[in-house]
Amino acid sequence: QVQLVESGGGLVQPGGSLRLSCAASGVIFSINDMGWYRQAPGKQRELVATISRGGSTNYADSVKGRFTISRDNDKKMVNLQMNSLKFEDTAMYYCNAVIKPRSFKSWSPYWGQGTQVTVSS
Repeated sequence: QVQLVESGGGLVQPGGSLRLSCAASGVIFSINDMGWYRQAPGKQRELVATISRGGSTNYADSVKGRFTISRDNDKKMVNLQMNSLKFEDTAMYYCNAVIKPRSFKSWSPYWGQGTQVTVSS
């Protein structure tokens, strides 16, 4: 009933930029932390960036200074602006949100289907 839908992935040259967006929909009482994770072929899924409901952010060291996470609580959206992209940023990017579907339900993590980011010359 809760869906996270990502958009904005694609193919970009090194040094280029992409903006990922993720929209949450369905039966949602409240959203806590939102974030982006990525998984490259043959590697484990790793944290890219997270943002709290109040706007506090956390970044992986590998993306600090290049990526910026933001959110719109009213629209239930989280975005990831990616600049100065490198070959090693190539991965499937997944949106994550900790959501309480109903007031009486517990907080649970939800994941999007993923959007591919490929950095190639």
